[in-house]
Parts: sequence; structure tokens; C-alpha cells
Amino acid sequence: MYENSNFHYATAASNVSPEIAQWFQAVDRDNSGEIKWEELQSALVNAQGEHFSDTACRLMIELYNYINQWLGTFKMYDRNQSGSIEEPELSAAFQQMGFRFSEEFIKFLIQKSDLQNHKTMSIDQFIVTCIQLQRFTEAFRDKDTQRIGEITIGFEDYLTIFLNCSI
Repeated sequence: MYENSNFHYATAASNVSPEIAQWFQAVDRDNSGEIKWEELQSALVNAQGEHFSDTACRLMIELYNYINQWLGTFKMYDRNQSGSIEEPELSAAFQQMGFRFSEEFIKFLIQKSDLQNHKTMSIDQFIVTCIQLQRFTEAFRDKDTQRIGEITIGFEDYLTIFLNCSI
């Protein structure tokens, strides 16, 4: 999972503050314009004075790459650049990501994330929803050993999945 070359690094953004650019350059030891997980690890220290684990750094890089992909998808469907998308746009965005959700489920996702009742999903809630969908999809795939799109699980398995995947 971690050795996929698509997730070895994070690329520097072009419109960043000078402080962030300076930090990025300090961490990018090989001056490649990318921060690899090993470079990130050497820059991060936890409260015990130890460097972050290999797993934590790899996951941060992977999450960074996912977030960039999700932001790109969101921006593509936020045609009026309002910072939020409506049901048809959300449905199309998820279809592009490989999900075929019903109209009712799309409404549910918006209703669950729309605290102001605008009937839209903001960019931050889109990221949260994508993280949840990714976690639950991976957990579902682990149980769907025959790859038929259906699983049968007991209550404790359900709770385990739910508690492991919840944010």
C-alpha cells in the first residue's frame, strides 16, 4: 500500500506564503521539489522527542495526495466557484471518483454535512466525506472477499468497522 510511487512524495504548491516555502525548502533535503516521507520524518518530532514513525509519515504524504485529488475534483464541479456544490454536482463528482450513489444517498450526504441547511456541501465537508468514504470503502473491500459488492457481517464486526472508520 505504501510503496506505490504515486504516494512517495508531496509536491510544493506554487502560491504559498514565504514561511511555508522556506520550511518546504528546509525539509526538501535533496532539492527535488518534493517532500518524500523520509524527509518529512526527519523534520517531525513528537512530544516524547522521537521522530514520527514511518507509518505516520507515509500516511501523511498519502493523505496529502488524496486531499489534492479531492480538491481538484471539487473545484472541477464547483463551476460558480462558490466554495460549495449542490446535489447534481456532488453526484457527478462522486461518479468521477468511481462511486454510483443513488439520489437519496446524495441528499443524505448533503443533509448530514450541511449545518446551515443551504442544501449544498462545502469544500471542507467534501474532504471529510471523502475521507469517510475512503475508510469505509477500504473496510468493505476487506470483507468483500468475493468482490460482489455485498457482505454479511455480525454486529461486532459492524461496530469494529464503524469505530475504526469514524472520524
